Amino acid sequence: MNEADFIAALRSLPLHPGARGLADDAAVIEIGGETLVLTHDVMAEGTHFRADANLRDVAWKLVASNLSDLAAKGADPVGVLLGYALGAGDAEFVGGFRAALDEFGVPLLGGDTYSGEGPRTFGLTAIGKATCTPVPARSGASSGDALYVTGTLGRAMLGFEGEGEHLDAFNRPNPRLYEGRALAPIVTAMLDVSDGLLLDVFRMAEASGVTIAIDSDAVPVADAGRRDECLRWGDDYELLFTLPEGADCPVDAARIGHVEQRGFAPLMLDDHPLVNAKGLGYQHR
Repeated sequence: MNEADFIAALRSLPLHPGARGLADDAAVIEIGGETLVLTHDVMAEGTHFRADANLRDVAWKLVASNLSDLAAKGADPVGVLLGYALGAGDAEFVGGFRAALDEFGVPLLGGDTYSGEGPRTFGLTAIGKATCTPVPARSGASSGDALYVTGTLGRAMLGFEGEGEHLDAFNRPNPRLYEGRALAPIVTAMLDVSDGLLLDVFRMAEASGVTIAIDSDAVPVADAGRRDECLRWGDDYELLFTLPEGADCPVDAARIGHVEQRGFAPLMLDDHPLVNAKGLGYQHR
């Protein structure tokens, strides 16, 4: 199975209503008058980080990628649970983990450790508390909405390639927690850009049952000469969201497109229809 096939198979299992049909990046559960947001991400050696990577950076990025999912729901982090494979560099991982938890004001709740052979995998579950309801989802974008993105795309790609001024964008991204809280009450749809802008816009369009048109020249990118790569590479952890036409945007973001009634293709890139997700961003297998 590829990633999409496996998720489709999981949808045949008994699902909690808060799972949102496995069509979102986080689960939303109401308990005792509170609305909790839960997410889980994994980082695997050889896929998400090199074998010689600094584990301080790996730990930071593991925390940041999970908190980015909470940011896209406008949630305040409550705590995290760590799944950790013991091995070389354990002290460095703890140091980076501490730095990230301190930076974002998030406590450790617990987790599990194990020892095994081969490439290592680290997992983290982040729990947050919604700051408003309904909690934003990928779905909800409707015809006439404007499409926005925070930040500059492609910095992580350049950092991965070793460009000094962009190294932190790849190794130590900052989740947009403040922006997510500010946007949550007014967006019609929102998610974080982790797998590439084009792929994530395609997913938003599919979830919302609309067509989304992007003006590529309006997208802030780190290297204009490699604009197309910047739109597809991913790992940016910026917020992608839609607002009703005429609504004031309360954060620093660029308007990069608009939402239309569903037409022939979910995604229009500079008036060119894109009918499937292949090649739009990073997908496992």
